[in-house]
Amino acid sequence: MRGRVNDKLEVWRQTLKSKGFKLSRTKTEYMECKFSMETHEAEMYVKLDTQVIPKRANFKYLGSIIQSNGEIDEDVTHHIGAGWLKLRLSSGVLCDRNVLPRLKGKFYKAVVKSVMLYEVEYWPVKKFHAQKMKIS
Repeated sequence: MRGRVNDKLEVWRQTLKSKGFKLSRTKTEYMECKFSMETHEAEMYVKLDTQVIPKRANFKYLGSIIQSNGEIDEDVTHHIGAGWLKLRLSSGVLCDRNVLPRLKGKFYKAVVKSVMLYEVEYWPVKKFHAQKMKIS
């Protein structure tokens, strides 16, 4: 299986090279997603020309963290961290005694909560993730 991946990767590299593009051997990484636990291949290396490509357990793609095991734990943690960052940045407004509590609530919903919930509608949420988001 990996032999075919190496062959396809080399064809891809040659095609890009013929079009004037260069595939970086040092920056290229890959992530393996196991869709079935039945196949147990011996550990092989994916190579680009002679360079062994490092394997990653996760990738950041379009703002979301994709994990090779199919879980969303790191993405949930990232969104919670982004929410806390916005909360710290907006503490001047939220801690100001001159701002009405109703306005603080609206500000929190508009800024902090929207950052935490941005693009989470497609998550396969488990009770653990919902509880983690509720706590923060």
